[in-house]
Amino acid sequence: MPGMTHTIDVRQGLPPEMQVLLRDYPRDAWPDHPNFARSIRNWMGAHHMFRQLGEIATGETELYLTKGRAPEDYAVRLSEFGNLLVRNLHGHHTWEDRKFFPELAGADARFVDGLDLLETDHDTLDEVLDRFTRQSNRVIQLIHLDEAQARDEAGTLHETATEIERFLARHLADEEDLVVPIILHHKLRG
Repeated sequence: MPGMTHTIDVRQGLPPEMQVLLRDYPRDAWPDHPNFARSIRNWMGAHHMFRQLGEIATGETELYLTKGRAPEDYAVRLSEFGNLLVRNLHGHHTWEDRKFFPELAGADARFVDGLDLLETDHDTLDEVLDRFTRQSNRVIQLIHLDEAQARDEAGTLHETATEIERFLARHLADEEDLVVPIILHHKLRG
């Protein structure tokens, strides 16, 4: 329903019991750790890309709403970057849920609940990405049909893009704070 605002629940970080290894393997020491392998760098690089794509989706919509981006240019950029965000996030977290998290759970059963929490985040993210996709497609169509209505609906899209950006900031940090210490501790993926 256009104009209706949904918000996803954004918890504030991992529960303390999920931070046991993080205390032994603090974030600032990761790059120098001998078990910090290229595969971890690549995985975290994907996270960095998701953060950037979220920022682009929000920023491009802000530009359009303030008339700093021409409607046709905005439609092209929203289509390109929105598709990259949605498609790559779906693929990434599907791989994590089916392959990566089970491997980590097998290595350290203490963190199964934390990995389940991250999988629940993925389900929530699927819902908001679906909403973002529907809203984006509608705005793109309206740019060609009724540009004034497209601007109105782009406001709702901006709220959703901002929601995704906030959600990703928390979720990806939680994921890294749980996963990287497990990998370092158990010498996985080296």
